[in-house]
Amino acid sequence: MYTFKNYPFTEKELLARIDQATMTSLDKASEAEALKIILGCIDLTTLEGSDTNQKITEICHKARNIHELGSGFPNVAAVCFYPPFVRLAKKELSGTNVQVASVAGAFPAGQSPLHIKLDEVKYAVSEGADEIDMVISRGKFLEGEYNLVFDEIAAIKNACGGAHLKVILETGELATINHIRKASEIAIQAGADFIKTSTGKIQPAATLEAMTIMADTVKEYYENTGEQIGLKPAGGISACEQALKYYQVVKRAAGNQWLDNTFFRIGASRLTDQIITRLQVLLG
Repeated sequence: MYTFKNYPFTEKELLARIDQATMTSLDKASEAEALKIILGCIDLTTLEGSDTNQKITEICHKARNIHELGSGFPNVAAVCFYPPFVRLAKKELSGTNVQVASVAGAFPAGQSPLHIKLDEVKYAVSEGADEIDMVISRGKFLEGEYNLVFDEIAAIKNACGGAHLKVILETGELATINHIRKASEIAIQAGADFIKTSTGKIQPAATLEAMTIMADTVKEYYENTGEQIGLKPAGGISACEQALKYYQVVKRAAGNQWLDNTFFRIGASRLTDQIITRLQVLLG
């Protein structure tokens, strides 16, 4: 198992790096290219108690038909729902390249016994989920129960079978550089295919600081093992300008090889419409 180095950046240094990564203004052609990439990396998401079959059907219809709205427009990478909607989503997206993701494992609090988390993950996978978004047990992490957190992620990864696993750190509750770094390391070592900032259910949700720490961690792991782990900011990213900053930060900290939907996702509900509108303006 790879042993990570001590994280070398202070908060002041992180902020300076973010400023440097995001200070460059993009011309129209570069902005359009970046927004097309981002559009193709979106996990179009609804995770509300008021979700209905009709709402899921409408979102799936939207997800599979974005390519018709403009030249070179990609469909989004995935949709993300609660487990009871997975089967419907798979049916609606049959024959497309849009993946079906499901939150599972006591999302969003993570406060359930492991066997219940595993049952929910197995249920979502049996319904057809291509991807599982789980959240770590932050309370146990903050108590220093790192082995327990590792074991839970590893068990859920095993329960995923062939489905990809995105591990949500809930960085707003971890708060510090050292905690975000440590949680990233544990998730990667336990088998995460992606590490993800947030559930979107607390504030702060995604931040550029957390994303930079996570990008540094996956880059170090890749450079030393050859294994590439994906990155997913989620929560509160609803404007093109915000999304472009995450794109620029990931590009600078991790590299161009992360800038496709195999290794980069953005969890969003409102962002898709904003990008489509902006692209239609930029491309005339």
